[in-house]
Amino acid sequence: MLTLSVATFRERWQLFTGAIITVMLGVAIVQSSLLIISSAGRYGEAVAVLGLALGVSVFLAIFVVSATFAFTIAQRRRDLALLRLIGASRRQVRRLLLAEALLLGIVGTILGVPAGQIALGMQTALLTDLGFLPHSFHAAWHGWVLWVSIGIGIGVSEAGVLAASRQAASVRPLEALGETGAAGRMMTGGRWRIGVMLTVLAVILMTTATAVDHPDAAIPLSINATVALGLGLTALSPVLVPLLSRLGGSLAGNSSVSRLARGNLRDGVRRSTSIAAPLLILVALLIGLAGTFYSLSAGARDQLAADLHGDLMAAGPVAPGSSGVAAASTEYALSIRATTTTNYAGDPGTDTNEVEALAVDPAAYQQAHRVPLLAGSYGDLHGHTVAAAGGTLGASVQIRVGGQDLSTRVVAVLPPNLNGGPEYLLPHDIVPVAALGPARAIVRLKPGTDPTAVASTLPQPVLPLEDWIAQDDGAQDTLNAGVMKVVLGMAAIYAAIGVINAIVIAAGERRREFAIARLSGYSRGQVVAGALLESTIVTGAGLLLGSLAAVATLIGISGVAGTLVIPWGIVWRTVPAAFLVVGATSVWTTLAATRSAPIALVGARE
Repeated sequence: MLTLSVATFRERWQLFTGAIITVMLGVAIVQSSLLIISSAGRYGEAVAVLGLALGVSVFLAIFVVSATFAFTIAQRRRDLALLRLIGASRRQVRRLLLAEALLLGIVGTILGVPAGQIALGMQTALLTDLGFLPHSFHAAWHGWVLWVSIGIGIGVSEAGVLAASRQAASVRPLEALGETGAAGRMMTGGRWRIGVMLTVLAVILMTTATAVDHPDAAIPLSINATVALGLGLTALSPVLVPLLSRLGGSLAGNSSVSRLARGNLRDGVRRSTSIAAPLLILVALLIGLAGTFYSLSAGARDQLAADLHGDLMAAGPVAPGSSGVAAASTEYALSIRATTTTNYAGDPGTDTNEVEALAVDPAAYQQAHRVPLLAGSYGDLHGHTVAAAGGTLGASVQIRVGGQDLSTRVVAVLPPNLNGGPEYLLPHDIVPVAALGPARAIVRLKPGTDPTAVASTLPQPVLPLEDWIAQDDGAQDTLNAGVMKVVLGMAAIYAAIGVINAIVIAAGERRREFAIARLSGYSRGQVVAGALLESTIVTGAGLLLGSLAAVATLIGISGVAGTLVIPWGIVWRTVPAAFLVVGATSVWTTLAATRSAPIALVGARE
């Protein structure tokens, strides 16, 4: 089968071009991300962003490869049936597809490894410009990344073809003799079951996400809900896309071009589904992830405004007895190493993490913060004790700060913080002076005091508390925008590859269809316009289904964020871009497919 796979790969290389580019891109991104992560251990934000990028990249690469193979198998159905007719078994047909995927993975890896060096420079420059990495950062080369790249390239290709190979093995030998109902049937019983199960799973995850009270649990639940619903709607798209397309077609009027487009939509269900699927997943991820970040940012702003009790924020320590000051809580930023005990499935152990903390005066802190503790009391926060976010009252925590090891006990449990705030509060007097980081002070003024006069005596800069909250929120929005550029820009590239690939592959089999339309009285311009209208309607259907999938994330995260933010800026940029890319590709491929005289194409053998 390997020899036959090589021959098929050489003869039909155009069908695999999009998948090869996808694998190459996946290998390049994974390779560059791993090299940066291995050298950026101290830069947690960069590691977190690249970790998210890795997950999205591998998922989308597998999705695009799978969609490509599924579409190409539909076009090669008669060839595969001929193989069955001359004696090939189902297993041999699957081996043929898996061997083709192996070749695809090898070619994609060979191209992806050098492309990874280009991606490394681009990712490093982008992360540096966004402030995630210093300008002096340099990612060291590691030989092991080559083996990882080979594994990713071949693994993505093989994983993407698994479902398609099962579909190919189901081709019946008699389908070589003519087009049968089975050849055009997309909604099999297995596809129905997968679509319904994933949709139900998405509803369960979304409902669970709204019930949890910690962002660390709500975020993965919400994102997984969108992924599940996106895949579920993709599985059901042979039913949903034609339904929405018929609705869109009915709104397009009753001109000859509209009738042509409606006829093409009715007969090209597989083609429409292949174009809509990447758009569905793209929009689900774009709106879902962006909505998650912006909802959490808005929730953090509201949480901060509800928590802080004061008038001014000073960039340094402020004594409570200062002129015009009624109360002041000075809080020193710390970076500590905390070791807690764990017990997973009855197996005791420890978990050590570098986390952010604050050194505070407990009494002053309590006056400046209004959100109540979940358990314990600030009055017990003295000596070798800590307040922990999401901790267990009475638990022991080993803390290393300023070169000293402290054995502490949790005496207060803080509510979860949406903006990644401090994990621990430590009494100021147990922290070595050399370990104290930058200080800030929340200042409450005496009644009748002039804020400007008092602010001039405090450590600068001093901002009104509302302005400081707005500034903090702006910094969070800037961080979110950076994450969007790194992760979602990459997702858009994958989706564009998937959509363009589907349209280009489909154009190869539509030459005769277009020729018949022209011989029936349609001009070349009308055929091109009909294809453009058809692709526009399908694009709208994909965008609508993707938006529906994104709702799972937005509803899920709204429970813990306390608000729901729709990222309209992302929406207004994504929708026109999708219509532009799909429309331009459709016009280009249709013009290419109608270049020859129609009578020559109609008379040609298939």
